[in-house]
Amino acid sequence: MSTGVSEGDGSQGGPQADRAPVLNIKIFVLALSTFAFGSGAFIFAGLLEPMAAELGVSVGAAGQLQTVYVLTSALLGPPLAFLVGRFERKRVLLIALGAAVVVNLACLMTPGYGALLFLRALLGAIGALAGPAASAAASALVPPERRGSALAIVMGGMTVAFLMGIPLGSVVGAAFGWRATFLLSAGLSGFALAAILIFVPRVSPPAPGVGQGLRGAGVMPLFIATFLAFGANMTITTYIAPILRLQVEVTGAGVAAFQMLVGVGSLLGLTLGGRAADRGAGSLSVTLGFVGLAAAAALHGLELARGGAPGLLAFGTVGLAVLVGSTALFSILPVIQTRLIVKAPASAPLALAFNGSSTSLGQAFGGGLGGALLSQTGALSVTFAAGILALGAAAFWHVTQPGAPN
Repeated sequence: MSTGVSEGDGSQGGPQADRAPVLNIKIFVLALSTFAFGSGAFIFAGLLEPMAAELGVSVGAAGQLQTVYVLTSALLGPPLAFLVGRFERKRVLLIALGAAVVVNLACLMTPGYGALLFLRALLGAIGALAGPAASAAASALVPPERRGSALAIVMGGMTVAFLMGIPLGSVVGAAFGWRATFLLSAGLSGFALAAILIFVPRVSPPAPGVGQGLRGAGVMPLFIATFLAFGANMTITTYIAPILRLQVEVTGAGVAAFQMLVGVGSLLGLTLGGRAADRGAGSLSVTLGFVGLAAAAALHGLELARGGAPGLLAFGTVGLAVLVGSTALFSILPVIQTRLIVKAPASAPLALAFNGSSTSLGQAFGGGLGGALLSQTGALSVTFAAGILALGAAAFWHVTQPGAPN
């Protein structure tokens, strides 16, 4: 495409900004990048046990291949968000997706755990580079009154990853071996790269100001709430495959059915949370979200403690736990993001980047905590810890955000 657009073009209603009733297809194409990286982060989540067996490590150690991805993404997210603010967005995305293809293929061929751990950390850094570039490009391609919807669609790529990409990884891995998930991840990144190359114009936004508007804005409690939400959820979700095996004796492709419930719940949660934020009911919505995370952990723990042969009741209880947990988690996010934009309007991209780091840190913390507990004290302690985290988060939210407006 020969023409381009700057971030200012969208804000002024330039020729590239989409003013049609339906959002431009370019926004959905940009969401392919978050779908690709979202799928890649946890694409082998349902195959931790065969991975651990072949690599000669514990299941908890295999889970750290996911943890190191999100931890690297968390640590590098804000500085890279600042750096990509200085460069053309489409080029950054193409470089990131191209690098993801290469590194995923390297993961496919790497025999040892140590080298695989390093490559996964590298992929996390690449994902941290791509996320802010996709969001900034989306905001530049629509007029100001459409930016919220555009950013939600780009973020929705991660939701679709839970609904389709990650379960597909379980199916592919069960059929062809866990290493095939890296080939699938490379293919998703390659498809996103081709689509962005064809459909997305050049986007050259101005560089953001470092920390502008964040100091004194009161955003730290929101970052902590995001960290606690994902920490509580990922303590269980990172190890959902071994937990499901203990609960209902499903493995491999059977895990995919429960993982799809995560996607359904995330779509439901985003809808409920967005409506709550629009109606000024954000404080109550987040409190209920944390309580929902605790309830999901309790359901998981109840089924683990009950034992016995799996039946309809067991499958229903576990399915409800997965659905409630994902719905609760994603109902929290729209409220927190809305408050960040209200509190720091001049630095919203940087605030959202820091919130993304809080998400990744929470995922890494939950994965690390769950792995340690699973290896040392068993699966039941994992669900207990997740419930305690969620209830503590509800108390923290009530104290720091008592009835605060959206």
